[in-house]
Amino acid sequence: MKSSTKKLALCAVLTALALGLSTVENLFPITLLIPLPGVKLGLANIVTVFALYELGALPALAILVARCLLGSLFAGNASALIFSMLGGLAAMQVMIGLKQLRGLSVFGVSIGGAAAHNIGQIVAAMFTLGNTMVLGYLPFLLAVSLLTGTLTGFVAALLFRSMKHIKLSH
Repeated sequence: MKSSTKKLALCAVLTALALGLSTVENLFPITLLIPLPGVKLGLANIVTVFALYELGALPALAILVARCLLGSLFAGNASALIFSMLGGLAAMQVMIGLKQLRGLSVFGVSIGGAAAHNIGQIVAAMFTLGNTMVLGYLPFLLAVSLLTGTLTGFVAALLFRSMKHIKLSH
């Protein structure tokens, strides 16, 4: 099997995994533990971080966009698409940049991505609501992003270790 075929198949599997994690997360909202509206663990972002490190920026971006589009379509919630897409694209842009910094671990990249995701969602909320009142909520979301970004980075790091046998050319 060609390397590009392997890479395409892995992208498809990772997209399905991200969709599955997102669906499961929506079934069990974290707001039961952390009573802040809109707070999520970001389990699907584990796949995004993993794909960024293992496959590169373009495949990770493709997986992210496919997850956002398909997740919105499957959930029947097109209005949530702007929130997930703006948050996801902001996170991806920041993670691509942070990944280039020497000495910054996957944890730092993941935390930066979680924070950027929350900023992207606040921008989507400001656009949707037509005002800046939601900016007051940003400090709470950024505090939670430390936890969620660390969790995402930790699980992605575990995946790196367990998936060492898969070698794909970039």
